[in-house]
Amino acid sequence: MHFLDQLLKGREEQAYALLRIVTGFLFIWHGAQKLFDFPKEFPYPLNPLMYSAGTIELVGGILVMIGLFTRPAAFICSGTMAVAYWMVHGLNNIHPMLNGGEIAALYCFGFLFIAVRGPGIWSLDK
Repeated sequence: MHFLDQLLKGREEQAYALLRIVTGFLFIWHGAQKLFDFPKEFPYPLNPLMYSAGTIELVGGILVMIGLFTRPAAFICSGTMAVAYWMVHGLNNIHPMLNGGEIAALYCFGFLFIAVRGPGIWSLDK
């Protein structure tokens, strides 16, 4: 383990930046799918709540990815995923593997961590 410890020591900021950037980037595509049917068609009918979720996913994902207004954007994205989990998935079954909500739960806590941690050094927020 000593080799791995030495290899990774001092890389926390870079790893956190990658986590923030990749999480935001992946989240953008959930919003793009809802709002623009891109990169693939959204399979459910849209209502005002879904349009709101798509807007939060698209705009929030961009803001988190570039590190601008990171804390409030990530906090709103986290809350959106908590609502998505309990409104869409959690009512079917409490267990994420049985209700299909593991991605929503992971996004919820990932964005919560980003909201608490802040933008990091590799961001537009300084």
